Amino acid sequence: MIPHRPKQPLPAALTFLLVLAVTLRPSLSSDALATTSPPAPPSPPSKPERGDYNLTNNGTACLMARMGLQLNITYLSRSQGKAVQEIINIHPNLTKHFGSCETETATLKLTEDNTNLTFIFSLNSTTNKYLLSGLELSAKLSDMAQPLSVSNTSLDYLQGNLGYSYMCQQELTLNVGQNFSLNTFQLQVQPFGVSGDQFGSAEDCELDEDEMLIPIIVGAALAGLVLIVLFAYLIGRKRSHAGYQTI
Repeated sequence: MIPHRPKQPLPAALTFLLVLAVTLRPSLSSDALATTSPPAPPSPPSKPERGDYNLTNNGTACLMARMGLQLNITYLSRSQGKAVQEIINIHPNLTKHFGSCETETATLKLTEDNTNLTFIFSLNSTTNKYLLSGLELSAKLSDMAQPLSVSNTSLDYLQGNLGYSYMCQQELTLNVGQNFSLNTFQLQVQPFGVSGDQFGSAEDCELDEDEMLIPIIVGAALAGLVLIVLFAYLIGRKRSHAGYQTI
């Protein structure tokens, strides 16, 4: 018969080490997870500041532009080794602008640090209509593996009539190429037919017209509902009055 030996209690020091290991394990695991988790993506910038970019010819304004601008670009990141998307605001107080005004072509160039943005406007002298026919961007940021260059001269944005300005208060996205689109805010532009150094009467974009149309539709619907209720009330009152006369 094997004699029964009572279990010996763990030494106090060993018990303390086990309790300490169990206590520290969750915090160590969470620290490891926090270390290996990917960084949060950067938040997009705030709404860009609106700037004035006017050109003159012999002391008289020949092109007027007032707008907030935001670059939406995709490029190969040197630090991450992959394509990344970045949204960059154009700062009017740090931007230089220049260009030229011709009879049927107007060019506006904006330069900020290593970023150059060019607007090309064209005028159809037969129809007296103008449009934004081209956008060009060249940029060299510190994290770019190589400079970004995008050009498209087959656009048909911001169409307006000669002597009038084109206005779009809503955010407008102008797609230029696979790696670049331009966001405009509170835009008003007149590349031709400027008179008296002032914008001509504004022609609103479709987004602004839709924004104005919604309250009109809602108001008309409410007015129609009121008329229906009033009509139903008058019919009900007339029938009730007829019933009293029969009695």
